[in-house]
This record gives sequence, structure tokens and C-alpha cells, in this order.
Amino acid sequence: MTRSTNAAPEAAAADALARLYDLDLADDPGDLDLYLALASRTGGPVLELGVGSGRIAVPLAAAGFAVTGVDMDPAMLARARGGAASAGRAAANRLKLVEGDARTVRLPDAGSYGLAAIPLNSILLFGGRADQAASVATLAAHLAPGGIAVVDCWLPDADDLARYDGRLVLEWVRDEPGTGRTVTKTGAAWYDHTLRVVRLATIFEASVQGEPAARWVRQDVLRLVDPDELAAFAEAAGLEVELVAGGYELDPLDSRSDRVLLIAQRP
Repeated sequence: MTRSTNAAPEAAAADALARLYDLDLADDPGDLDLYLALASRTGGPVLELGVGSGRIAVPLAAAGFAVTGVDMDPAMLARARGGAASAGRAAANRLKLVEGDARTVRLPDAGSYGLAAIPLNSILLFGGRADQAASVATLAAHLAPGGIAVVDCWLPDADDLARYDGRLVLEWVRDEPGTGRTVTKTGAAWYDHTLRVVRLATIFEASVQGEPAARWVRQDVLRLVDPDELAAFAEAAGLEVELVAGGYELDPLDSRSDRVLLIAQRP
């Protein structure tokens, strides 16, 4: 098979975007304590779909839980392996990473997991409604009886969506650890109300002061999900909805909630 001449540049860009993803999440979203508590409740093992660079999976493994993380992005998985290695041999041994599709993957130990999760908006990136439903079905297929499924995603309000008209917004300026470079993140978004889709373009620029900047562009399509739809996905997968909450403290969902957290159990 002939290798694309773009393979090396594409791999380098993927590595950079994986590194910048971690910088983007330097401000803790605040969800880790919830997953630690749910893992303690169930005893594990834990499955994470859309594991990314291991932001949730590595601390869970370090806390003593057996964790399997699935992702389609090899660069993200490489970051997760590095994070696990940095957390120590015991944590690295408890973390298994699989390159796979959240919609279709079926692991050999399916049916044995105490906790299975799609954290922090990942479900919005999995495709259309059928794809999102399939990813929740993947959670259900891997749970043991009594196991818990968790899905967490963003709930933009009307004001948020009204601003998604393509205007360019500077989101942050941060120092990149260990490189001496300053990174800026600029983004634009467009909302298609007929498809309930947000299209995002993100530009990262990194440079040492006074020198030319390196630039990376990421484009994403987010298919929005409402709470009723999320609960319907779980029920269609054979799960019993335990709670639909409005945040990581499991507060009641209301009109002020900017995210929805579904917790469901396999009978």
C-alpha cells in the first residue's frame, strides 16, 4: 500500500492538537470527583468511551481501578499512555487503551464493567442521532447487571446559540508548560437550527515572543442532545434511568443548567 505523502504532517498536527487539548482543559471542568465516587460505588472495572488523553482514566487508574479507554485518535491515546506512565507503573498496568469506534466497539470482556461513561461532551462528537444512540448502546452492552452508565454533555441556551454566527472570538492566552511558548486559542462557531448542529473552527497559535507562530486548526461538528433524547437513548439500550441532573453535584436539571448528566443502570 502506498503511504500518503501527507501522513507525516497529519501525524504531527494530530500530536500537536492532542497536546493543545490538554492545555485547553488546564482549567479543571470539575467532573473527576464524580467519576471517582461512582467508581467507588460500583467497584469497577471502568470503561470510558472517548478517553482522549486520559484526563479521567489516568486518575481513576491511579486510584486503584481497572480502566479501559476507547478512542479513535492514536495521538490522544499516545498522550494517555504517557500520562499513565507518569502516574507510576501500577497505574499504567491498570489502564488498557484501545483504538476503536465508540459506536461499534465490543470488547472481549463486554458485560463485566461496573461503570461505563462518555464524559465531557464526547457524545456530541460521535455523529448524528443514530450514532449517538449507538454509543449509549455500547455503554449498555459492556455493563454487568447493576452496572452504571454515565453520559455528560453541554446544554447551550438560546443566548449561546445566537452568538454562533461565525464571529471570531479570542478564548484564551496561556503559557505552554515546558516549551517557553505562549499559545492563543481563537474560535468561531456556526449554529444550524434545522440540524441542531454547531460547527466549530478552532485556531491555536503558539510562539516564543517575537518569533513566527506555528498554527494548528481544528474543525468539529457537534450534534446537540437534549435531556429527553439522552434518556430515550438509555431506555432504548435497555438501561433504567436513575437520574438526569444539571451538573456534577447532581443538582436538579432546570432552565439554568448548562449541561446534562445522565446516570442509568443496567437491570
